[in-house]
Amino acid sequence: MILKVKTKSRTEFVDITSEVQNAVRSSDIADGFCMLYVPHTTAAITINESADPSVKSDILMVLNEIVPWQAAYRHLEGNSPAHIKSTLVGASEMIAIEKGRLVLGTWQGIFFCEFDGPRTRKVQLNFMKS
Repeated sequence: MILKVKTKSRTEFVDITSEVQNAVRSSDIADGFCMLYVPHTTAAITINESADPSVKSDILMVLNEIVPWQAAYRHLEGNSPAHIKSTLVGASEMIAIEKGRLVLGTWQGIFFCEFDGPRTRKVQLNFMKS
């Protein structure tokens, strides 16, 4: 299954938890796993706190400090920082499913991480029964 994500900024975390949960519900899998994969070299996926929006902005702030937009990058396309951030955060997550629900902590959410937007992106979802 493909989940489409439309981003609005150059760097942005988009909470996709409810969309992924809806996909789990549609899959009719009661117990198993949901694998999320981002097939883009300048985007990523992560699980983190979703209750306080300042967590997202703090993570982006630190990633931008660690990997600045201006440096002596050699990649001609000009988006080397996005490639590096994608590598640091990662392209996939595996989440358990129990009784038809994602197994996430109280404050956890699933975030699509845009590092070279705005764009329309994809997240590949695969389900495995246990």
